[in-house]
Amino acid sequence: MIVDVNDVRADWLEPTSVRFGPGRVTELPGLCRDLGMGRPLFVTDSGLADHAILREAVASFAGFQVAPAVFARLRANPTMDDVEAGAETYRAGGHDGVIAFGGGTAIDAAKLVALRAGLPESDPWGFEATPEISRPVVGPPLPAIVAVPTTAGSGADQRDEAVITDHDQRRKRVIRHQGMMPIAVIADPVLTIGLPPNLTAFTGLNALSHCLEAYCAPGFDPAADGLAAEGVRLVACSLCEATRNGSNLVARARMMAAAGLGGRVFAKGFGAVQALSDPITVIRKVHHGLATAVLLPYVLRHNRDAVADRVGRLAAYAGLERPGFDGFVQWLLTMRGDLGVPHTLQGLGLSADQIPALADDAVRDPFLATNPIPLGRADVESVYTRALEGRLD
Repeated sequence: MIVDVNDVRADWLEPTSVRFGPGRVTELPGLCRDLGMGRPLFVTDSGLADHAILREAVASFAGFQVAPAVFARLRANPTMDDVEAGAETYRAGGHDGVIAFGGGTAIDAAKLVALRAGLPESDPWGFEATPEISRPVVGPPLPAIVAVPTTAGSGADQRDEAVITDHDQRRKRVIRHQGMMPIAVIADPVLTIGLPPNLTAFTGLNALSHCLEAYCAPGFDPAADGLAAEGVRLVACSLCEATRNGSNLVARARMMAAAGLGGRVFAKGFGAVQALSDPITVIRKVHHGLATAVLLPYVLRHNRDAVADRVGRLAAYAGLERPGFDGFVQWLLTMRGDLGVPHTLQGLGLSADQIPALADDAVRDPFLATNPIPLGRADVESVYTRALEGRLD
């Protein structure tokens, strides 16, 4: 059993180079210098613009012959307009690398800044990942990306995909390019200590939904299944403690590891939780992790016939008090309640008259294709309705 925070320091090489552990953000200037960066651009969201962790990270470059600059104009749900502004700043400043600094949406947007800076003549939507298209990557390399996550949620730092809001189409879209895989990651749980309890809970539940859906997604990928199962176990033993006691670095580190595992299994596929939550975040501007947490038990019930055995094994591996599928769902409901997550979509401010529009958007979401049980539009509406009314039958 890990009780010393120094025991969670490690270096991992897959899917990219990851420097993991408390205090490792101090290695950022030397890492950028060793990668040949002389003028990297920090890309982050406006919420971190005046935050101490960003100021200290930038100040730490003094004496390293590396002169970073900061672009901190990303909105909470960035769009391609934000990305284009970042790419223009990159080109105008003669920058030679991107430091993706922040939560999952900021890191995804930073990866797209590198894409637009490296391929300014291309259409970024042309790299959209869909179930029907696996587009080969050709052309010049992108600017090198170093990712520094400040939350433990999406795992965006350990995948070559980026999720971005398309307001014209009123939905989230997934862009994939091999060059968007960060060349290195610094995963320092100390950076998450200042995260408020509610955001600790929401980001952690996002990591849970990623790991759980990838574990249940169809397809033969034993490695991804193992990583996803361990991610669920880490959430089960750490999320409530990290939320209650934000200074517990062991719990924070376990949650950061769980988030990274959720990023690594992204390519296996997710399912209806992601597909149905994406339209909610566009319409209601609620945190993505909160939306997934509300939907998780309803989607699990819908998928029961296809996933009951797998989820039962997962309950045993995670060491839950009650066994089997029902035990897992009960654990999930109890944990959600302890973390202050509303039981229904009404708690997110949604109403019955919004369900048809939500369903229209959800059926176009690429994650729906890898749900364990195929869902048509009527099925999507049914899940939304049950989640609105709080029916787990």
